[in-house]
Amino acid sequence: MRAAVLYEYNAPLEIEDVELDEPRSGEVLVKMAASGVCHSDYREIKGEWQNWGLASLPVVLGHEGAGVVESVGEDVVSVKPGDHVILVWYPPCGRCHYCMIGSPAYCDNPILFKGDTRLHKGQQRISHYYGVSSFAEYAVVPESGAIPIPKDVPLEGAALMGCCVPTGVGAAINTARVKAGSTVAVFGCGGVGLNILQGAALAGAKTIIAVDVRDNKLDFARQFGATHTVNASRGDPVEAIRKITGGESVEYAFEAIGNHETMAQTIMCTRKMGTACIVGQAPDTAIISFPANLLYDERRIIGSSYGSIIPRIDMPRLLDLYLDGKLKLDELVTRTYPLDEINSAFEAMEKGEVARSVIKF
Repeated sequence: MRAAVLYEYNAPLEIEDVELDEPRSGEVLVKMAASGVCHSDYREIKGEWQNWGLASLPVVLGHEGAGVVESVGEDVVSVKPGDHVILVWYPPCGRCHYCMIGSPAYCDNPILFKGDTRLHKGQQRISHYYGVSSFAEYAVVPESGAIPIPKDVPLEGAALMGCCVPTGVGAAINTARVKAGSTVAVFGCGGVGLNILQGAALAGAKTIIAVDVRDNKLDFARQFGATHTVNASRGDPVEAIRKITGGESVEYAFEAIGNHETMAQTIMCTRKMGTACIVGQAPDTAIISFPANLLYDERRIIGSSYGSIIPRIDMPRLLDLYLDGKLKLDELVTRTYPLDEINSAFEAMEKGEVARSVIKF
């Protein structure tokens, strides 16, 4: 099959033929239909997460995908050939403490093929990325990493259900638990940030402030629920948020960039007893600095991983909202690219030209 392979950090992905093993027991072979181009993949390309040890080079990246089940290994019961599925980048084990208490986003033993692989080029071992590697024509994934969905859902939009939609909507609704009538600020209006805006709107927030340094991103934000916008390149966003809220600051603030400076600003723009929710994933060496006295007024600083979702429950629920016209999904897809043009898709993302690009197979 054809795949996009990363051989060196800070180098373009190479499009070439690689070999994929058949699914083993408990695994599923998926013919990819679409894969979102996410900033997390870009951080891997830039070598910013090497200390995390997610994958060794060479690696097939991509973690936000959807497709059609081609075949299944022994003991697979939840999906069958022909099913349309969303792929889960953190496939839970279902048995550890966190899975058992209903928090599989924090699973202790995710099924990620660590130290193993199904990908090769001749005798050369190629690593999987998370549990997916969706920048390829096919993917072998654990059964818990394939969520069946209705066949009337467009697969290029469904691919975004693999990461940015549940990560963003879930951060607002599940992790921070935004209340109706509240005030919210969101730093960063990429794919995840736009979905935090959607989540805040679904929760009934009254004032929703989008912060970015690009006007086109703020235009996207207005479509996804922002009531106010702040261009942070033109002044202090913390002061701008205070002015919009009459000096009160906001009850909930979210960071969806992965930058230590905007993380600090997210904390600084919350009011007393407010919640700062860090969603963006920073480089593994990042340190956040902010005045310690902000902690004395019962402000909460919390992180969010995968929107605190339970994939088999929350992904179908989000799709129901989409089918009912209450959740924007198609509007997130700004551009589509063939696999051969994946490096152009990353260039467009880096330049801030898109809400989300999707690779179509």
